[in-house]
Amino acid sequence: MTARFALARAAGRTASGLSRITGRGGGTTIGGRVTLLVDPDSLAQAAVGRELALVSGTNGKTTTRTLLVAALSTRGPVVSNGGGANLPTGLTAALTADRTSRVGVLEVDEPFLPKVAAAVKPRVVVLLNLSRDQLDRYAEVRRLAGVWHETLTGMPEIHVVANADDPLVVWAASAAPGVTWVSAGQRWTYDSTACPACGDILHRDGKGGWRSDGCGLSRPTPTWQVEGDVVVDPTGARHQVELAIPGQVNVGNAALAAAAAAQWDIAAETALRAMEAIPSVEGRYLQTSYSGRPVRLLLAKNPAGWSEALQMARPDTGLVVAVNARAADGRDPSWLWDVPFEMLRGRHAVATGERSRDVAVRLRYAGVEHVRVDDLAQAIRAAHGSGPVDVLANYTAFQGYRKVVRDA
Repeated sequence: MTARFALARAAGRTASGLSRITGRGGGTTIGGRVTLLVDPDSLAQAAVGRELALVSGTNGKTTTRTLLVAALSTRGPVVSNGGGANLPTGLTAALTADRTSRVGVLEVDEPFLPKVAAAVKPRVVVLLNLSRDQLDRYAEVRRLAGVWHETLTGMPEIHVVANADDPLVVWAASAAPGVTWVSAGQRWTYDSTACPACGDILHRDGKGGWRSDGCGLSRPTPTWQVEGDVVVDPTGARHQVELAIPGQVNVGNAALAAAAAAQWDIAAETALRAMEAIPSVEGRYLQTSYSGRPVRLLLAKNPAGWSEALQMARPDTGLVVAVNARAADGRDPSWLWDVPFEMLRGRHAVATGERSRDVAVRLRYAGVEHVRVDDLAQAIRAAHGSGPVDVLANYTAFQGYRKVVRDA
């Protein structure tokens, strides 16, 4: 450890503490920012001597990271980043705060994966999916896949665990010599209609398979598969998965996490049982109550994520749809028109959040009966019926609801 890094770590710890004491925030971002300001090489320094897994993708990063931490924790302490702090500042803060854990799992924002991988030299990289996200912040998804592809081409020592069902992920991961392919599912296919390698139309067989006639890129044969609520490992053993968190998509995330844990020789059964004990993920899927009504919080940030969240919404509950358009959400809410709200026809929804008018217009054109309520708490009270309520919210609206139900 260099003297400069020691000074940087001390400065970051002080800044983080001051931020918490003065009530300006949790201190993670400012702590990491100060650490990197004093020593720009701090992230690399903090990773020395550790075996790290990086998790990246448009949807499911936080959940998959949490699942993988649970699996690896069956062997000992694991350092990880939380609270959405998935940029270099947050990663630096997480690694510098923990001086003892030799194993770690870091959730990494998609565009920053090359920079982070170069700095921390991970043992494993887990690639989940790529779809359109914040239109004012992110590059077109094929370009992101290309950046991942180029990164893995230059780092052959990394073992990749990748979703075989996503063509963009497959093209990116195919640059790595060592890949574990997992059939984790991909219900949202609108962002991968063309081959990322040659641009030809992808042909799908309706059974999960896909192929480009232009260059021959096709779905690789997975060694891990998801069949309903069952994960099939490379030996052919079938593991019934009973996660506490809902959604078929999370069974796929669990399979990816189990495949990554296998790189540390953790048996699939051990890994999956550890994951089943997780009740919620940083408030996602949280089951709580407000004003006498049971409430479940579901986070959705982009069309693919909203499509999955709508699938999770229970048919017999009140429904609240909350959308903001702050910097953390993306300022452009036009993605609302790509979300299949039509599946809510026949139900009653409450539109809320700072962009409640946009939501209300979208619901109107989707043929969904609704009312608009500006106040987040009042929106729960306005939800149809007197029983449970499912709240579907994007990032900052979701954080607002965590405060409403006092989970923050």
